[in-house]
Amino acid sequence: MKRILTLGLVLLALALPAQARMKIQQITSPGGVKAWLVEEHSIPFTSLEIRFRGGTSLDRPGKRGAVYMMAGLLEEGAGDMDAQAFQRARDALAASLGFDANADAVTISARFLSENRDRAVDLLRLAINKPRFDDRAIKRVRAQILSIIAQDRKSPRAIANRAFDKLAFGPDHPYGSSGTGTEQSVRALSRADVVQAWKDALARDRLVVAAVGDITPEQLGLILDRLFDGLPATGRRMPPRAKLVLTPGVTVIDYPSPQSVAVFGEAGIRRDDPDFFAAYVMNRIFGAGGFTSRLTREVREKRGLTYGVYTWLAHYSLADMLQGSVSSSNDRIAEALKVIRDQWRKMATGKVSQDELDAAKKYLTGAYPLRFDGNTRIASILAGMQLDGMPASYIDTRNDRINAVTLKDVERVAKRLMKPDNLRIVVVGQPVGLKSTD
Repeated sequence: MKRILTLGLVLLALALPAQARMKIQQITSPGGVKAWLVEEHSIPFTSLEIRFRGGTSLDRPGKRGAVYMMAGLLEEGAGDMDAQAFQRARDALAASLGFDANADAVTISARFLSENRDRAVDLLRLAINKPRFDDRAIKRVRAQILSIIAQDRKSPRAIANRAFDKLAFGPDHPYGSSGTGTEQSVRALSRADVVQAWKDALARDRLVVAAVGDITPEQLGLILDRLFDGLPATGRRMPPRAKLVLTPGVTVIDYPSPQSVAVFGEAGIRRDDPDFFAAYVMNRIFGAGGFTSRLTREVREKRGLTYGVYTWLAHYSLADMLQGSVSSSNDRIAEALKVIRDQWRKMATGKVSQDELDAAKKYLTGAYPLRFDGNTRIASILAGMQLDGMPASYIDTRNDRINAVTLKDVERVAKRLMKPDNLRIVVVGQPVGLKSTD
């Protein structure tokens, strides 16, 4: 469902140099479509990132997997072109069109040369507005999805993530189940279900757009109206904000494997919370990866219990969590989790050294400009910022806000967020010395 860029387009995508600051223009098309734009005319190439809020969370009752299947079918023929004709037309333009869906958005990524811009946009317009959803294509994409589901059933990490999500959000919220659907639900989906998912998900009221490259605001405005003027004004109502129903404890899922995978977490923090940046720095100190984080030092370096242990601030459109993951041999996973709990409890005291704070800030501020390594990456970041409700000024102010975090800020947010007695741990494998507590 995702296509790999040709070598030529990859080189073009990397041509825009990394920038700590850039001019983001917020434009509105003549038809009222809003978008963010970074002009870069040094190469004749544009990256366009489109998001429709809602994603697989918009599946109707009993139709789990419909939006995911629909997104996979958008490149399988449109207008008077079947799948093969559509792909030949795309390739003839040296363009890349990618379609996907996650829990929060249907994502569309387009890259095209300036000389082929109009024809590439026309092709994308057909895919968005007049998808065919041919029976043959549905059969092929259904088989691909069923293969993904079958693979996930054999993946300890996928099993752990699904179980954790169900415990965190319950069976009634879309976040509590996989957006790819189940074998039963996917087999039962009809063409009418896919068409309904298309109508539900691709609507103008949930549209986010970012463009980077050889294109002016006037040109982009006309393109936006061509792309979206045929879509409905509104789609299916968005689901409510997820209520976290996670309870403390350990869940062990027996799975024959030489090692166990553990996923753990508790409530997180919203991006618009005044303490967000303090939490971001705190998580870097605690477990966000790298050999300076406490968990890596204590679990991997000192005790050799794992190759990798990580924590992250998990942000969904409708929920926020503080999560982590670790894998270890069955006979050592219990010890690894004990060390993690102990470090969680220690972090909850809020005691952090100046050296830890300085190292975290140095990494977070130094690594940030490196993310902006090409048109495609920048456009994706800008689209993500809009989905998260962040202002365009965030790129210019982000490092200053990180540098402003003090030891007292980290201490305050650590005491607020780190609740070791609230941790839910899901372990998949055959762990020695661990049993479910519920």
